[in-house]
Amino acid sequence: MPIERYIFLAIALFCIGIAGVLIRRNAIIVFMCIELMLNAVNLLLVAFSKMHHLKATAANATAGIEGQLFVFFIMVVAAAEVSVGLAIIVMMYRNVHSVDINFLNRLKH
Repeated sequence: MPIERYIFLAIALFCIGIAGVLIRRNAIIVFMCIELMLNAVNLLLVAFSKMHHLKATAANATAGIEGQLFVFFIMVVAAAEVSVGLAIIVMMYRNVHSVDINFLNRLKH
């Protein structure tokens, strides 16, 4: 499959994620859109890594795996983000009885 299709899909996913973060006010939806943007970046990293691996010589067997390593570390950080983010959303719901982001302005005072 040509690399342009992966790029188009990643751009579409990233734009959907940006639109969700900017438009929606529900904290869970915003959280899911941030994860969607992370997955779009992961898709691009894997696609470019695969493209680089296909162009690498046979003598260098480890060429082109840097993208997969970055994706692995991004997934580890995203897992930590999920646990912390969901804990914050649960505590916000317990205190405010809503997951609307606009209610977070009340916590400033």
